[in-house]
Amino acid sequence: MSDAVEISVNGRTVRVDHGLTVAAALLSLGETIFRVSELGEPRAPLCGMGTCYECRVSIDGVERRRACLVRVRPGMRVLVGGGATHR
Repeated sequence: MSDAVEISVNGRTVRVDHGLTVAAALLSLGETIFRVSELGEPRAPLCGMGTCYECRVSIDGVERRRACLVRVRPGMRVLVGGGATHR
């Protein structure tokens, strides 16, 4: 990866390409469950442009952020899947 940045995903430090959205970065890392619905169903991005709200994650302690609308930045802390409760 050229021009990579380090972020934390569920407490694990990873390197991702600079300029990616959080959703694209998570998908590139193999994350397939971004959150769990109220019924316990796994959810992940559908639209990639902020309309569907299925990509909500916790970013730097702020819950329910749409991962497809936020660009990664060095030191960012992201919680996804079982590491976050976004209903």
